[in-house]
Amino acid sequence: MPSGMIENPNRARDHLANERTFLAWVRTGAAIVVFGFAIGRFSVAMRQLTALQGHVVRTAALSVWMGSGAIVAGVVMVVAGLMRYRKTREQLDAGTFEPAGFVVDLVAVLMVVFGVVLAGYLIYTEKSLG
Repeated sequence: MPSGMIENPNRARDHLANERTFLAWVRTGAAIVVFGFAIGRFSVAMRQLTALQGHVVRTAALSVWMGSGAIVAGVVMVVAGLMRYRKTREQLDAGTFEPAGFVVDLVAVLMVVFGVVLAGYLIYTEKSLG
């Protein structure tokens, strides 16, 4: 049998599921990168809006930092997905698969924290402009 071929259809299914999971990590990471870019561009819109209203913006720079943080988080998510994919592939080949408990918990907690911080920032921005 040629190198890289899989005899057992169940193993093939497991490897294909691993690939789909990795692609989900990539899609999520790309979405977070794009979202981070949008957050960063939010500061430009805020500066223009408040300049038209005659106010000075003190909070717009924070959105650049938050956007940059989201971009970095998206890139880290893709790298983490690649590492998890490779580890899972090795475990499937060796027959020693272990589910990823900590990684899933960490991603969930970080997304919740980021969402709460972003919501707080939007409320703070609204109150400081209004």
